[in-house]
Amino acid sequence: MEKILILLFILCPVCEGFSQKVNTEDSIIIKKIYDTALLDGASYDWLDYLSNQIGGRLSGSLGAERAVKYTEEQLNELGLDKVWLQPVMVPKWKRGAKEYAYIETAPGESTITNVCALGGSVPTPHGGLKAEVIEVQGIEDLANFGKEKIEGKIVFYNRPMQANLIQTFLAYGACVDQRNAGAKEAVKYGAVGVVVRSMSFRIDDLPHTGSMNYGDTPVNLRIPACAISTRGANYLSNLLKLQPKLNFYFNQNCKTYSDVQSYNVIGEIKGSVYPNKYIIVGGHLDSWDLGDGSHDDGAGCVQSMEVLRLLKKINYRPKHTIRVVLFMNEENGLRGGKKYASEAKRKNENHIFALESDAGGFTPRGFSFDIDDKTFTTVKSWLPLFKPYLIYSFEKGGGGSDIGPLKRDGMILAGLRPDSQRYFDYHHAANDTFDAVNKRELELGGAAMTSLIYLFDKYSSAK
Repeated sequence: MEKILILLFILCPVCEGFSQKVNTEDSIIIKKIYDTALLDGASYDWLDYLSNQIGGRLSGSLGAERAVKYTEEQLNELGLDKVWLQPVMVPKWKRGAKEYAYIETAPGESTITNVCALGGSVPTPHGGLKAEVIEVQGIEDLANFGKEKIEGKIVFYNRPMQANLIQTFLAYGACVDQRNAGAKEAVKYGAVGVVVRSMSFRIDDLPHTGSMNYGDTPVNLRIPACAISTRGANYLSNLLKLQPKLNFYFNQNCKTYSDVQSYNVIGEIKGSVYPNKYIIVGGHLDSWDLGDGSHDDGAGCVQSMEVLRLLKKINYRPKHTIRVVLFMNEENGLRGGKKYASEAKRKNENHIFALESDAGGFTPRGFSFDIDDKTFTTVKSWLPLFKPYLIYSFEKGGGGSDIGPLKRDGMILAGLRPDSQRYFDYHHAANDTFDAVNKRELELGGAAMTSLIYLFDKYSSAK
């Protein structure tokens, strides 16, 4: 089996004149890609429909079903060699009626605050839940209080995203365990509910949802979990310093149903030289239900669709089979990514490169690569081709959640890395809407992705 690694080592020692010739030829193609994306792009219109005509696309919902149908239709209109739906069973969870919460400082004295149920949470008891609150700075802090101080109370996780971490995804990763596992851990200490500070740098009134899980906690012992807005979290924290015995009330009506069938949406251009070697590009079609999922991850889906459209538009005939995969259920289960990987393994498909866009539709800054050091040296030699388009960063790192299950020896994963400073202002919140996406930024991201796919297709096989 030929591997991309072989060719990249061959490319490294070529003479300077040959390298310059390759760069000149490639720069012409890449300019054509950018020109076409910016002057005759389709991604923004696709996103407009996904966001404004369909809306939120939580797995198992009518919105997700409509999104599958719409994107399948659009891929068919591109005249690809093949478009199909890959069945996958996904969880179905409904939020129910809008959540309601207040902070009670004395009988009859309360302040309404904004919360939302975390994805996968159980509902509160009928009529809601009211209890005293204990504030902790993360899961590890629970042990400092112990069961005697936590039992019968609502645990308030209030560790914020660390503001001095320039890489915002590192800040997110450092505190998201409160959301993912906060309820599972708090119930061990006798807590009756969980309130989690929203994962955002911005101080506002918008709670941010997201997935959580109970692990092996018995169903009858599971406790409700909600997110509170950052402004609400600050207010609650300050009040607790003055009135440690205050009560917090919240009411949510969410429900988990049996799994339902959904689909990954897949389209491909057959390779002219290596039809049985696959390069894929994708994003996740599902979103949370509070907004319309324009940044997370409508943007990544339409950018990935645009890659194949642009390649066809400039009449580029790829050597490898290039697929777009719109994964279902990244947000609360990763079922789509796992199903695609299991089917690829079952069919013994040889995937050599995968690129994912799942970090918002902001200005592209570069790419991260899951790649070995020696191969990365050669990939970085392509960076000058991107500098005219203000792409300056090729870094080692993760590729993306949906393509992660595909990883095998010799395969390269990559992720588009836009400017992330504003991403968590919108992530999983009601303001993740179409008006928050800039058309030019979105199109620049699609062009950058297409250019990278072109280079990997051109240079990934040696003869």
